[in-house]
Amino acid sequence: MGTLELPCEGSCRCGQVRLKITAKPLLTMACHCTGCQRMTSGPYSLSVAIPSEGFEVTEGEPVIGGLHGDAIHHYFCPHCMSWLFTRLEGVDWFVNVRATMLDDVSWFTPFMETWTSEKLPWVTIPAKHSYTALPAMDEYEGLIKEYMAGN
Repeated sequence: MGTLELPCEGSCRCGQVRLKITAKPLLTMACHCTGCQRMTSGPYSLSVAIPSEGFEVTEGEPVIGGLHGDAIHHYFCPHCMSWLFTRLEGVDWFVNVRATMLDDVSWFTPFMETWTSEKLPWVTIPAKHSYTALPAMDEYEGLIKEYMAGN
């Protein structure tokens, strides 16, 4: 696995919304759930969990899309509709940034994959940890420590 060079910036497809990351990632992930498949028009979504204090929107005003009114808030560019990041209501210590929105994604490898129960049968990725749904909440601390120790 490569290393993310900080600070790192990224944007939506049209460039109207820009992001900046100034903190090391907590985890990298691929999610195979059908919701992510539909929102990416692909076999999975790729994301990097960034501590909230190390993430900012530097240009533009993202809007909520995807699920509405749920505890999960997916943020999109209002013009090109690129899915940029996700925040979980009540979990304010990290932001799940779509890794492919970063200007340099060459360092990215998914450390874990989730929702493999909904994975397309032909998909294989090099994730170190694999879950049929999500890891138990008490597993995240160990996963974060393991990821950060190797990066």
